[in-house]
Amino acid sequence: MKNAEISKRRDAAISNGVGMQTQVYVERALGSEVWDIEGNRYIDFAAGIAVVNTGHCHPRIIEAVTKQAQAFTHTCHQVLPYENYIHLAERLNDLVPGDFAKKTVFVTTGAEAVENAIKVARAATGRPAVIAFGGAFHGRTFMGMSLTGKVAPYKKNFGAMMPDVYHVPFPIELHGTSVAETMGALHKLFKADLDPDRVAAIIIEPVQGEGGFYPAPAELMRDLRKLCDDHGILMIADEIQTGFARTGRMFAMENYDVVPDITTMAKGLAGGLPLAALTGRAEIMDAAQPGGLGGTYGGNPLGIAASHAVLDVIEDEDLCNRANALGSRLKQRLESIRARVPEMVDVRGPGFMVAAEFNMPDGKTPNPDMTNAIRAEGLRRGLVLLTCGVYGNVIRFLAPLTIPDDIFAEALDILEASIDAVKGAAK
Repeated sequence: MKNAEISKRRDAAISNGVGMQTQVYVERALGSEVWDIEGNRYIDFAAGIAVVNTGHCHPRIIEAVTKQAQAFTHTCHQVLPYENYIHLAERLNDLVPGDFAKKTVFVTTGAEAVENAIKVARAATGRPAVIAFGGAFHGRTFMGMSLTGKVAPYKKNFGAMMPDVYHVPFPIELHGTSVAETMGALHKLFKADLDPDRVAAIIIEPVQGEGGFYPAPAELMRDLRKLCDDHGILMIADEIQTGFARTGRMFAMENYDVVPDITTMAKGLAGGLPLAALTGRAEIMDAAQPGGLGGTYGGNPLGIAASHAVLDVIEDEDLCNRANALGSRLKQRLESIRARVPEMVDVRGPGFMVAAEFNMPDGKTPNPDMTNAIRAEGLRRGLVLLTCGVYGNVIRFLAPLTIPDDIFAEALDILEASIDAVKGAAK
């Protein structure tokens, strides 16, 4: 079989609404490497969008899933419960930031985690409104895309969004938006359009994902926490892409001196199996009536088993420190490239959640064409890269945290060669 042959079948069988960044059809994967059906090898700097932080087919995760599959694969926890679901909730309650009693709910996807966090916040406060940020991404369900701060492709042609959802600008110094301006926009919102006593929650990504890998300033987090406390508003941290050692801490909110009331998580939680969760203050999480939360596949036994193994691997292989070391090396290499490629206007990100932003030679206008050309050239040379950002002018780097040093060095050489090739072609 050839990639091109399957691509034609894909066009005939799969909805056009399912976007794809490559036409590389995978046959097998191991660690930080994947091989396609034609035998071509690629270094994976996407990790399934920060899902396989522990690498493809980590032997301890495979062993845990295999053992669970031989026992039972599904009973629905709401019908016939199982102890390892409880144990994983206990582990997350201990790990999620916040020195207070916590409780957890398991669902299947990140969008579900966000949906349920909003449900819990509304039930706990008796209020309907929610505030999110421009550039945010919170999922493709109706509440998820309503919260998302980007129209195309997530909201385009899908009709009216959910009511009582409001957006304010996210502070990005590079784009001229300060924390003071963001907080000013919130206060103006409260004066002109929205009584703060109607607000159930403010939801924020500690590092914006699809929006461009912009870390939230510490000042913003402190100001938001105070604002929430002053008005009885709950603070929700969307850690779906930032969680599980990606930013050099188990959760990105550990990099701040405030804690949220509810944390959503998915992606890296179960090493590639569909599992998501929300963890929050016990009294808040208990606000929903029995039966109001959950789902048939929520906390599937295979995902639960995988997640236990993921948490063990992160601890035993010291992946938080590994993320910091890899991220430091990557940023050093990118900065050395940036010194001779002025279109690379910024290198940023905590731990191994790193991004490079590209603009036109004027330094101000986004340059999505160059960004996508680098991604395509990298793929041609055997390196899988992802783009992001409201303008599509950011390359994000999400390799598995377990990537060996020699393969990492090889990937950095490919990256530099790809940037140079695109830069040279543009002359």
